[in-house]
Amino acid sequence: MNWVAGLLGAACLLLGVLLGLLISAHRRRDRQVDQLVAPQHRPAVVVPEGTSQVLAVIRSAGVVVGPHDEVLESTPLALKLGLTRGSRVVIAQVLEMVRLCRREDRMLSEEVNVSRGGSGRSDADLLLGVRVAPMSGGLVVVLADDLTDARRVEAIRRDFVANVSHELKTPIGAVSLLAEAVEEAADDPEAVRRFAARMGIESTRLADLVSQIIDLSRLQATDPMGRADTVEIDDVLIEAVDRCRVDAEEREVTITVAGENGLQVMGDQQQLTTAIGNLVENALVYSDPGARVVVAARRQVRDDDYVAITVSDNGIGIPTDQLERIFERFYRVDYARSRANGGSGLGLSIVKHIAAVHHGDVAVWSQLGQGSTFTLRLPAQHDHDSEQDHDQDPDRDGAAVTSLSARAKTRS
Repeated sequence: MNWVAGLLGAACLLLGVLLGLLISAHRRRDRQVDQLVAPQHRPAVVVPEGTSQVLAVIRSAGVVVGPHDEVLESTPLALKLGLTRGSRVVIAQVLEMVRLCRREDRMLSEEVNVSRGGSGRSDADLLLGVRVAPMSGGLVVVLADDLTDARRVEAIRRDFVANVSHELKTPIGAVSLLAEAVEEAADDPEAVRRFAARMGIESTRLADLVSQIIDLSRLQATDPMGRADTVEIDDVLIEAVDRCRVDAEEREVTITVAGENGLQVMGDQQQLTTAIGNLVENALVYSDPGARVVVAARRQVRDDDYVAITVSDNGIGIPTDQLERIFERFYRVDYARSRANGGSGLGLSIVKHIAAVHHGDVAVWSQLGQGSTFTLRLPAQHDHDSEQDHDQDPDRDGAAVTSLSARAKTRS
């Protein structure tokens, strides 16, 4: 009988162990269930009344974050800037600001740089001005402003001021030195004349630079399409060439006007004349004596209807690695040649700006030793009568060269 009692004792012990394991497992499962179910039974977080209306009328992106980092309110701009996704704040630095604000119960303000697209380019980043402030019940409000464009404009303004200061310092310094040289050479009439001639050149360069800076400032302050008129391209080409004809004769460069007659665009005639004139002046600067510059206009009908105005030369050309920079302010391909001819480095940047505000663009083709062709493309203004004349006259393009050239000579 002893062995039976021992067997029963072992069975009871085994049953107790199994029962303990079952109770432990049951409790562990209850805790897991409680953790899963608990958020659903937490007291509802109430956003203060009127918060949604306030967020809707402010210009900043707005987010209200709950005590457990959940997004309770969010404006469309917050989603557009990538602040939130679903019920989460997805920018890690902003989320850390929210948590610190909640812990320390104080307002925080920082600039947050957000990388976009994985391009590795700093100019592709998004710069946000982020402010977070505590609310009642563990809530935190986040306000964010996109500072990207403002910071870029500020950088451009800073660079522009620095470049202008540098460019103005050169001719001003030259005039100052030449004035001293004239004073010291008072007894040498030949030297005085030589120094005075140089002073005239530097003064002209200074005046041209100031004039172009004023022109660029005026262009950026106005929208020509807001008061656009129908512009005759024939008149633009003739006037632009007339402005450069004296310089062309001094440099022994021939200017020819060619292309189609009767083309029209919408815009500001004075600005377009300035753009074409700058392109012609640029062609003259980089052309040697005996060279030829051709200014032509043609209609291009592809997906859209455009007027393409080309200024071509057979000058020194532009290196391939510099083609992307030539429209930058104050950039010069051949600094020595440009300085010798009074170039300011602003002409092509003005052309680019005028093209952009007229809903067009400017491009360049160039080959070293062969020359360059600049193309200004502008949306065409439709003229049904001109289109009918064009269809009825197959020899019109050939006649256009003679017609425009004759009109230019008549005006000059």
